[in-house]
Amino acid sequence: MNTYGKLPVAFESGDGCWLYDTDGNKYFDTFMGVAVSGLGYSNVNVNKAIKDQCSRLIHCSNVFHSVPQQKLADKLCTIANMDSAFFCNSGAEANEAAIKIARKYGSDKNIANPCILALEGGFHGRTLATLSASSNPKVRQGFAPLSDAFIHIAANTITATSDALATHPNTVAILIECIQGEGGLTVLEDQYLKDLRALCDEHQILLIVDEIQTGNGRSGKYFAYQHAGIEPDIVTSAKGLGNGFPIGVCLAKGLAASTLTPGSHGSTFGGNPLACATALAVVNEIEEKHLSKRADELGRYILSTLQEALQGAEYIQDIRGKGLMIGIEMTDPCFALVPLAKEKGILLNVTSDKVIRLLPALTISDEEVEFLIDAVIQIIRLYAADDRAKPRA
Repeated sequence: MNTYGKLPVAFESGDGCWLYDTDGNKYFDTFMGVAVSGLGYSNVNVNKAIKDQCSRLIHCSNVFHSVPQQKLADKLCTIANMDSAFFCNSGAEANEAAIKIARKYGSDKNIANPCILALEGGFHGRTLATLSASSNPKVRQGFAPLSDAFIHIAANTITATSDALATHPNTVAILIECIQGEGGLTVLEDQYLKDLRALCDEHQILLIVDEIQTGNGRSGKYFAYQHAGIEPDIVTSAKGLGNGFPIGVCLAKGLAASTLTPGSHGSTFGGNPLACATALAVVNEIEEKHLSKRADELGRYILSTLQEALQGAEYIQDIRGKGLMIGIEMTDPCFALVPLAKEKGILLNVTSDKVIRLLPALTISDEEVEFLIDAVIQIIRLYAADDRAKPRA
């Protein structure tokens, strides 16, 4: 179906940060399938885990125990300091599980018509529930009626949250992304996150952190909320968890961890042995090679270098980010920059109309970092010069 607006190129192989098309041309990928292939394409250890597990067991029903599933659950719960894990196939499904936990939590407390506060600029998936939780009118358009159980409030403003809780006493949870990837790389402030945690404790509601894009080392910590030193009640993750193999997880602690009971939720393919063995290899690689710490260090360097080179230019609005999540906001919509970059052998992504989103592999080499910085600066300057040369109406 015509849902992606694909560029005229077909890829057949990849290695590290590079993709190779059917004509033998190579391209440097700056966003790795939108933060999915965090360990790079054709990662040796991940590929080995897939091959080894394929020879053992690909799938079995979730009415039985699975060794890779239990090992991965233990690993992720230890990292996140959570009590239990529900495995699924995607980020949207992980967020669906979180939403169902929140609503069941409210039902168990006899709260009528439970609602969830979500942030303006947030994106949580494309199912009807997660679309309702998202705020972007473009992705919501045409799918009415959406759920009215989500109230959208301004980000980084704790008074907006307090006011919403006073207006909506039936609130059961607050759903956030610590860094709004689709929302233009907006970074939530650490103090704001701490204040949200305190409000949730005060009102006895759940704090749900969507780490679909920010998790698995991307932000400079294993999970982005760890920068603020807080602990959510529910954490969702996907994308980089499988390095390209579909898997999602909803982690929970305390009451949220025991809210769902047998028969209240499930997934046919979620947490199958192949997916879990793959994700376990990914998590081990991130930990053993200290890739979260490297993402933090490289991110600071890339961000400061780009700011020094581009900040103050008339076509630059802002440059921001955390870890290997960096956004370069142009003053005007810049989708035309994407095909221009492709012609130069660079794969760029634009989100929120005018924000260039950089999500390079966590395994990017020092030499490739310099290549990335130089290439992005040159392409932006070339694009800006071409744009200024165009006749105005």
